[in-house]
Amino acid sequence: MFHRVIAKPARGPTVPFRPNCWAGGTPASNLPSAYAPNEPSRGPSVSDTEIRKRMMQRLLAAQTPWGRFRLNTYVQAKHFLWLAVVHSTLFLKRTLDLAASVVALLLLTPLFLPLALLIKLDGGPVFFRQKRIGLNGREFQMLKFRTMCVDAEAKLKDVIPKNVKPANITVLIPNDPRITKIGRLLRQTCLDELPQFVNVLRGEMSLVGPRPPMPREVVRYSQTDRRRLLVRPGITCLWQVGERTGGLLEIGDRFAIEFPEQVELDVRYIESQSFGRDLWILAKTVPAILFGKVIKP
Repeated sequence: MFHRVIAKPARGPTVPFRPNCWAGGTPASNLPSAYAPNEPSRGPSVSDTEIRKRMMQRLLAAQTPWGRFRLNTYVQAKHFLWLAVVHSTLFLKRTLDLAASVVALLLLTPLFLPLALLIKLDGGPVFFRQKRIGLNGREFQMLKFRTMCVDAEAKLKDVIPKNVKPANITVLIPNDPRITKIGRLLRQTCLDELPQFVNVLRGEMSLVGPRPPMPREVVRYSQTDRRRLLVRPGITCLWQVGERTGGLLEIGDRFAIEFPEQVELDVRYIESQSFGRDLWILAKTVPAILFGKVIKP
Protein backbone atom coordinates (compact mmCIF):
# COMPACT_ATOMS: atom_id res chain seq x y z
CA MET A 1 0.00 0.00 0.00
CA PHE A 2 1.33 3.34 -0.99
CA HIS A 3 0.78 6.42 1.05
CA ARG A 4 0.74 9.88 -0.49
CA VAL A 5 3.08 12.17 1.31
CA ILE A 6 2.45 15.88 0.89
CA ALA A 7 5.36 18.05 1.88
CA LYS A 8 4.29 21.17 3.67
CA PRO A 9 6.39 24.28 3.18
CA ALA A 10 8.40 25.32 6.16
CA ARG A 11 6.88 28.32 7.81
CA GLY A 12 9.13 30.87 9.36
CA PRO A 13 8.19 33.74 11.61
CA THR A 14 5.33 35.77 10.26
CA VAL A 15 6.20 39.30 9.25
CA PRO A 16 3.24 41.65 9.65
CA PHE A 17 2.39 43.76 6.61
CA ARG A 18 3.44 47.33 6.96
CA PRO A 19 2.90 49.87 4.20
CA ASN A 20 5.96 51.59 2.75
CA CYS A 21 8.22 48.91 4.27
CA TRP A 22 10.63 46.47 2.70
CA ALA A 23 10.95 42.77 3.58
CA GLY A 24 11.62 42.35 7.27
CA GLY A 25 9.58 45.40 8.17
CA THR A 26 12.37 47.91 7.57
CA PRO A 27 10.92 51.27 6.55
CA ALA A 28 12.01 52.31 3.10
CA SER A 29 13.02 55.69 4.44
CA ASN A 30 15.65 54.01 6.68
CA LEU A 31 17.27 52.09 3.84
CA PRO A 32 20.31 53.41 1.97
CA SER A 33 19.53 55.53 -1.05
CA ALA A 34 20.78 52.76 -3.36
CA TYR A 35 17.96 50.48 -2.11
CA ALA A 36 15.20 53.01 -1.66
CA PRO A 37 12.60 53.12 -4.44
CA ASN A 38 13.16 55.85 -7.00
CA GLU A 39 10.03 57.93 -6.64
CA PRO A 40 9.87 61.31 -8.35
CA SER A 41 9.54 64.22 -6.01
CA ARG A 42 6.02 65.50 -5.93
CA GLY A 43 5.40 69.17 -6.24
CA PRO A 44 2.07 70.88 -5.70
CA SER A 45 -0.36 68.29 -7.08
CA VAL A 46 -3.77 66.78 -6.52
CA SER A 47 -4.10 64.54 -3.49
CA ASP A 48 -4.64 60.79 -3.86
CA THR A 49 -8.13 61.12 -2.44
CA GLU A 50 -9.06 63.67 -5.06
CA ILE A 51 -7.58 61.50 -7.83
CA ARG A 52 -9.63 58.49 -6.68
CA LYS A 53 -12.73 60.66 -6.52
CA ARG A 54 -12.25 61.88 -10.09
CA MET A 55 -11.56 58.37 -11.38
CA MET A 56 -14.73 57.10 -9.75
CA GLN A 57 -16.74 59.95 -11.27
CA ARG A 58 -15.44 59.14 -14.75
CA LEU A 59 -16.07 55.43 -14.24
CA LEU A 60 -19.65 56.08 -13.20
CA ALA A 61 -20.12 58.53 -16.09
CA ALA A 62 -18.97 55.90 -18.57
CA GLN A 63 -21.81 53.59 -17.55
CA THR A 64 -24.31 55.57 -19.62
CA PRO A 65 -24.32 56.33 -23.37
CA TRP A 66 -24.41 60.08 -22.70
CA GLY A 67 -21.51 59.82 -20.29
CA ARG A 68 -19.42 57.85 -22.76
CA PHE A 69 -20.22 60.40 -25.45
CA ARG A 70 -19.04 63.24 -23.19
CA LEU A 71 -15.81 61.46 -22.29
CA ASN A 72 -15.06 60.58 -25.93
CA THR A 73 -15.77 64.15 -27.00
CA TYR A 74 -13.45 65.47 -24.31
CA VAL A 75 -10.62 63.15 -25.36
CA GLN A 76 -11.07 63.96 -29.05
CA ALA A 77 -11.10 67.69 -28.31
CA LYS A 78 -7.86 67.43 -26.32
CA HIS A 79 -6.28 65.42 -29.15
CA PHE A 80 -7.42 67.98 -31.73
CA LEU A 81 -6.01 70.88 -29.70
CA TRP A 82 -2.68 69.07 -29.34
CA LEU A 83 -2.49 68.48 -33.10
CA ALA A 84 -3.43 72.12 -33.73
CA VAL A 85 -0.59 73.36 -31.52
CA VAL A 86 1.95 71.03 -33.15
CA HIS A 87 0.94 71.74 -36.74
CA SER A 88 0.61 75.48 -36.16
CA THR A 89 4.19 75.53 -34.87
CA LEU A 90 5.38 73.60 -37.94
CA PHE A 91 3.39 75.94 -40.19
CA LEU A 92 4.96 79.03 -38.60
CA LYS A 93 8.41 77.46 -38.83
CA ARG A 94 7.98 76.65 -42.53
CA THR A 95 6.57 80.12 -43.21
CA LEU A 96 9.61 81.68 -41.55
CA ASP A 97 11.92 79.43 -43.59
CA LEU A 98 10.29 80.42 -46.88
CA ALA A 99 10.13 84.15 -46.14
CA ALA A 100 13.65 84.40 -44.73
CA SER A 101 15.27 82.33 -47.49
CA VAL A 102 13.60 84.36 -50.27
CA VAL A 103 14.60 87.68 -48.66
CA ALA A 104 18.13 86.46 -47.96
CA LEU A 105 18.69 85.23 -51.52
CA LEU A 106 17.42 88.51 -52.95
CA LEU A 107 19.56 90.66 -50.66
CA LEU A 108 22.68 88.51 -50.98
CA THR A 109 22.67 88.15 -54.76
CA PRO A 110 25.00 91.18 -55.22
CA LEU A 111 27.41 89.51 -52.79
CA PHE A 112 27.27 86.17 -54.58
CA LEU A 113 28.73 87.57 -57.82
CA PRO A 114 32.13 88.77 -56.49
CA LEU A 115 32.44 85.67 -54.31
CA ALA A 116 31.80 83.46 -57.32
CA LEU A 117 34.50 85.28 -59.30
CA LEU A 118 37.06 84.86 -56.50
CA ILE A 119 36.30 81.16 -56.17
CA LYS A 120 36.42 80.70 -59.94
CA LEU A 121 39.97 82.14 -60.04
CA ASP A 122 41.04 79.02 -58.17
CA GLY A 123 40.24 77.02 -61.29
CA GLY A 124 37.32 74.96 -60.07
CA PRO A 125 33.54 75.07 -59.74
CA VAL A 126 31.93 77.80 -57.66
CA PHE A 127 29.52 75.58 -55.76
CA PHE A 128 30.22 72.39 -53.87
CA ARG A 129 27.41 69.84 -53.74
CA GLN A 130 27.71 67.24 -51.02
CA LYS A 131 25.40 64.37 -50.18
CA ARG A 132 23.87 64.83 -46.74
CA ILE A 133 21.24 63.01 -44.68
CA GLY A 134 18.07 64.91 -43.87
CA LEU A 135 14.67 64.32 -42.27
CA ASN A 136 13.99 60.63 -41.55
CA GLY A 137 17.21 59.58 -43.28
CA ARG A 138 16.42 61.03 -46.72
CA GLU A 139 19.44 62.03 -48.80
CA PHE A 140 19.79 65.42 -50.47
CA GLN A 141 22.48 67.54 -52.08
CA MET A 142 23.59 70.34 -49.75
CA LEU A 143 24.99 73.45 -51.44
CA LYS A 144 28.03 75.41 -50.29
CA PHE A 145 30.55 77.74 -51.80
CA ARG A 146 33.59 75.62 -52.58
CA THR A 147 36.32 76.24 -50.00
CA MET A 148 38.61 73.28 -50.73
CA CYS A 149 40.62 72.04 -53.65
CA VAL A 150 38.77 70.15 -56.36
CA ASP A 151 40.05 66.70 -55.27
CA ALA A 152 39.48 67.30 -51.55
CA GLU A 153 37.41 64.12 -51.07
CA ALA A 154 40.15 62.00 -52.64
CA LYS A 155 42.74 63.52 -50.30
CA LEU A 156 40.64 62.94 -47.18
CA LYS A 157 42.29 59.59 -46.44
CA ASP A 158 45.68 61.34 -46.32
CA VAL A 159 44.65 63.91 -43.70
CA ILE A 160 42.17 61.86 -41.65
CA PRO A 161 44.91 60.72 -39.20
CA LYS A 162 45.15 64.37 -38.11
CA ASN A 163 41.52 64.45 -37.04
CA VAL A 164 41.28 65.90 -33.53
CA LYS A 165 37.75 64.68 -32.84
CA PRO A 166 38.01 61.73 -30.42
CA ALA A 167 34.80 60.04 -31.55
CA ASN A 168 36.05 59.99 -35.18
CA ILE A 169 32.47 60.51 -36.37
CA THR A 170 32.89 64.16 -37.30
CA VAL A 171 36.10 65.50 -38.82
CA LEU A 172 38.07 68.53 -37.64
CA ILE A 173 41.58 68.92 -39.05
CA PRO A 174 43.63 71.93 -37.89
CA ASN A 175 45.35 73.80 -40.74
CA ASP A 176 43.72 71.53 -43.29
CA PRO A 177 45.94 71.77 -46.41
CA ARG A 178 42.95 71.13 -48.67
CA ILE A 179 41.39 74.52 -47.85
CA THR A 180 42.11 77.26 -50.39
CA LYS A 181 43.06 80.83 -49.48
CA ILE A 182 39.70 82.29 -50.41
CA GLY A 183 38.09 79.25 -48.83
CA ARG A 184 39.69 79.98 -45.48
CA LEU A 185 38.27 83.50 -45.58
CA LEU A 186 34.83 82.18 -46.49
CA ARG A 187 34.92 79.73 -43.59
CA GLN A 188 36.06 82.36 -41.11
CA THR A 189 33.11 84.55 -42.04
CA CYS A 190 30.68 81.62 -42.58
CA LEU A 191 29.92 82.99 -46.06
CA ASP A 192 30.37 79.52 -47.51
CA GLU A 193 27.06 78.51 -45.90
CA LEU A 194 24.97 81.14 -47.71
CA PRO A 195 23.92 78.89 -50.65
CA GLN A 196 22.12 76.67 -48.14
CA PHE A 197 19.25 79.16 -48.27
CA VAL A 198 18.45 77.38 -51.55
CA ASN A 199 18.15 74.11 -49.63
CA VAL A 200 15.84 75.86 -47.17
CA LEU A 201 13.71 77.15 -50.03
CA ARG A 202 13.45 73.62 -51.45
CA GLY A 203 12.29 72.28 -48.10
CA GLU A 204 15.36 70.06 -47.63
CA MET A 205 16.63 72.15 -44.72
CA SER A 206 15.35 74.66 -42.19
CA LEU A 207 16.88 77.80 -40.77
CA VAL A 208 17.21 76.18 -37.33
CA GLY A 209 17.81 72.49 -36.72
CA PRO A 210 20.55 69.90 -36.24
CA ARG A 211 23.32 70.18 -38.80
CA PRO A 212 22.89 67.65 -41.64
CA PRO A 213 25.39 64.79 -41.32
CA MET A 214 27.20 63.00 -44.12
CA PRO A 215 26.37 59.36 -44.95
CA ARG A 216 29.74 58.14 -43.67
CA GLU A 217 28.92 59.72 -40.30
CA VAL A 218 25.39 58.28 -40.10
CA VAL A 219 26.76 54.77 -40.71
CA ARG A 220 28.57 55.06 -37.38
CA TYR A 221 25.57 56.47 -35.51
CA SER A 222 24.08 54.60 -32.57
CA GLN A 223 20.33 54.38 -32.11
CA THR A 224 20.60 57.31 -29.71
CA ASP A 225 22.49 59.40 -32.26
CA ARG A 226 19.82 58.76 -34.91
CA ARG A 227 17.37 60.90 -32.96
CA ARG A 228 18.97 63.85 -34.73
CA LEU A 229 17.25 62.72 -37.92
CA LEU A 230 13.74 63.18 -36.50
CA VAL A 231 13.51 66.80 -37.68
CA ARG A 232 14.52 68.73 -40.77
CA PRO A 233 18.24 69.72 -40.55
CA GLY A 234 19.13 73.38 -40.24
CA ILE A 235 21.73 76.03 -41.01
CA THR A 236 22.25 76.85 -37.34
CA CYS A 237 21.44 75.14 -34.05
CA LEU A 238 22.16 75.23 -30.32
CA TRP A 239 25.71 73.92 -30.47
CA GLN A 240 26.51 76.08 -33.51
CA VAL A 241 26.04 79.15 -31.30
CA GLY A 242 27.69 77.40 -28.35
CA GLU A 243 24.62 77.29 -26.10
CA ARG A 244 25.41 74.45 -23.72
CA THR A 245 23.68 75.27 -20.41
CA GLY A 246 20.55 76.88 -21.80
CA GLY A 247 21.54 80.43 -20.88
CA LEU A 248 19.44 83.10 -22.54
CA LEU A 249 22.46 85.14 -23.66
CA GLU A 250 24.95 82.27 -23.75
CA ILE A 251 27.32 82.18 -26.73
CA GLY A 252 30.26 79.79 -26.66
CA ASP A 253 32.90 78.04 -28.73
CA ARG A 254 31.29 75.24 -30.72
CA PHE A 255 34.63 73.54 -31.31
CA ALA A 256 34.79 72.75 -27.58
CA ILE A 257 31.60 70.67 -27.92
CA GLU A 258 32.25 67.02 -28.70
CA PHE A 259 29.91 64.81 -30.68
CA PRO A 260 28.02 63.17 -27.75
CA GLU A 261 27.20 66.62 -26.36
CA GLN A 262 26.16 67.79 -29.83
CA VAL A 263 23.62 64.97 -29.91
CA GLU A 264 22.35 65.93 -26.44
CA LEU A 265 21.92 69.56 -27.48
CA ASP A 266 20.17 68.56 -30.72
CA VAL A 267 17.77 66.31 -28.80
CA ARG A 268 17.15 69.12 -26.31
CA TYR A 269 16.21 71.38 -29.20
CA ILE A 270 13.95 68.73 -30.77
CA GLU A 271 12.08 68.16 -27.51
CA SER A 272 11.64 71.87 -26.71
CA GLN A 273 11.51 73.54 -30.12
CA SER A 274 9.16 76.45 -30.64
CA PHE A 275 8.77 79.37 -33.00
CA GLY A 276 10.11 81.83 -30.42
CA ARG A 277 13.06 79.53 -29.68
CA ASP A 278 13.99 79.49 -33.37
CA LEU A 279 13.91 83.28 -33.54
CA TRP A 280 16.20 83.56 -30.53
CA ILE A 281 18.72 81.05 -31.93
CA LEU A 282 18.78 82.98 -35.20
CA ALA A 283 19.37 86.21 -33.30
CA LYS A 284 22.27 84.61 -31.38
CA THR A 285 23.85 83.26 -34.58
CA VAL A 286 24.79 86.75 -35.79
CA PRO A 287 26.81 87.77 -32.69
CA ALA A 288 28.28 84.27 -32.56
CA ILE A 289 29.75 84.88 -36.02
CA LEU A 290 30.83 88.44 -35.24
CA PHE A 291 32.59 87.45 -32.04
CA GLY A 292 34.36 84.54 -33.70
CA LYS A 293 32.62 81.74 -31.83
CA VAL A 294 31.57 79.78 -34.91
CA ILE A 295 34.70 80.32 -36.99
CA LYS A 296 35.91 77.21 -38.77
CA PRO A 297 39.60 76.25 -38.75
